[in-house]
Amino acid sequence: MTRGEYGSAWEEELALLFDALPPSIAAAAQHAAAHRGDLLEVVLDLGREPEARFADGEVILDKVPVARDDLEYVTERVGDFGDDNRAGIERTLHRISAIRNRAGTIVGLTCRVGRAVTGTVDIIKDIVVQGRSILLLGAPGIGKTTMLRECARVLADEQGKRVVIVDTSNEIGGDGDIPHSGIGRARRMQVQTPTKQHAVMIEAVENHMPQVIVIDEIGTELEAAAARTIAERGVQLVGTAHGLTLDNLLVNPTLNDLLGGIQTVTLSDEEARRRGTQKSVLERKAPPTFDVLVEIQERDRVAVHMPVDETVDEALRGRYKPPQIRMRGESGQIISRIDTTARAAAFEPAPFGNGRRGRERERRRRGFDVDEYIANQQRLRRDTLEAQGGVRPGQPLAIFPYGVSRSYLEQSVRELKLPVRIQHHVEDSDMVITLKSYYRRKDSPVRAAESSGIPIQVLRSNSVAQIKGALSRVYGVEGSDPTEVALQEAREGIARARQLGGEVELAPQNSYVRRLQHQLVEQHEMSALSRGEEPNRHLVILGSPTA
Repeated sequence: MTRGEYGSAWEEELALLFDALPPSIAAAAQHAAAHRGDLLEVVLDLGREPEARFADGEVILDKVPVARDDLEYVTERVGDFGDDNRAGIERTLHRISAIRNRAGTIVGLTCRVGRAVTGTVDIIKDIVVQGRSILLLGAPGIGKTTMLRECARVLADEQGKRVVIVDTSNEIGGDGDIPHSGIGRARRMQVQTPTKQHAVMIEAVENHMPQVIVIDEIGTELEAAAARTIAERGVQLVGTAHGLTLDNLLVNPTLNDLLGGIQTVTLSDEEARRRGTQKSVLERKAPPTFDVLVEIQERDRVAVHMPVDETVDEALRGRYKPPQIRMRGESGQIISRIDTTARAAAFEPAPFGNGRRGRERERRRRGFDVDEYIANQQRLRRDTLEAQGGVRPGQPLAIFPYGVSRSYLEQSVRELKLPVRIQHHVEDSDMVITLKSYYRRKDSPVRAAESSGIPIQVLRSNSVAQIKGALSRVYGVEGSDPTEVALQEAREGIARARQLGGEVELAPQNSYVRRLQHQLVEQHEMSALSRGEEPNRHLVILGSPTA
């Protein structure tokens, strides 16, 4: 949006910010904003030239360096600075942040322009109105607080819910005792000092009976614990946290409790063999505080992880559950797709030699490029599907996965484009997919399926390759060729061995396919050996003992 698109109210708010700047700097900033579009912030540092920042660069506003009088001019016209060195301008969303010297004197100011932009929440509005707790992540200045403010307005005005905003720095509801109109009918509780944010969060629930709590910048262990307490009381949470991606939170010991927390669990020998893992594994401690995690990658592009518990569990097992990518098109329509690029990148083989030339020499020496082979096979299959209009034969089939990764099954269904419904109960299914070890134990779901005459597909291993092969057979369609299936299984085995250590056994293959699998393992700078006698001779990938 350009400045003019915000309307007269926005013009008045921006004028209040310019009124707080020294006249010569304000005039230059207004002129620059008129030619460059959206003004992000004005920076005033003692002894340096004043600067205006825009999305596409910076503009020097005056050749005369900023003096102490200029800084005092601004501080006298804005609100009081709190413990977080932030102040505002009453009834606006502008934020003025101070830099102080050792004596506590202000030597720099960052005057950030605050905007209440409607429509930013449209990209996730369907999730917001469902009542799910949502955590927003993203780089500074990318629009987390703007989207958070819009969430509060939509829930209060359009959904008629009781919304309370815990506003520590007055960024959501603006400075002053009367909150900005951008939050709609949501109520706002100000926080005296940032160290008391967690206490105000609990106070909001205990005293004001909210249906929704909105929190900006969850950053401490006490605030994470308060957020969990609120969620356990059945209140919808919408908040932001420090971090760019879900991975940032997983490795953050202070904030990973928002995702359920991480603990090391020691398995019994039998359980470790059943899982094919080491005895010590990482597991989630508790249900996540938030149901959905949204990574704001760009102003009109987000990555949605939901449900969070499944995403975290897959990550702790060394697997990748692709998020849903949502983008705003040129005409304003919301486009969504499943992002599989990160999974592909995670399995890229390690380079040989020095850079690209070393890899090329190695591939020419081997005479076979495994990655290229798989890519070509997948491209051919996609082209065939597109030529058929993406339609597969057969009626929708309800499948109950027992002991088989649900995310692997969903990925297989998407890639084969099959009409499959995944069920949570065996009695609702037309077919059961399980592993050989579960089938041999005759667990209750297996017995129930057999007594009800429900067909059971038994897999050798919990892998995408095995699942796709089973689905292809059931639907009577052409799936991946056997060599591609074997190579995909090898890649998944490499990932498990690297993440968990120990040995990973692959399905039996002929000597030609085993040789290709050996090449793939070597490309990832790992080791493997062949065991067994023909026709059951198979590859065993050796994981790092320190993994």
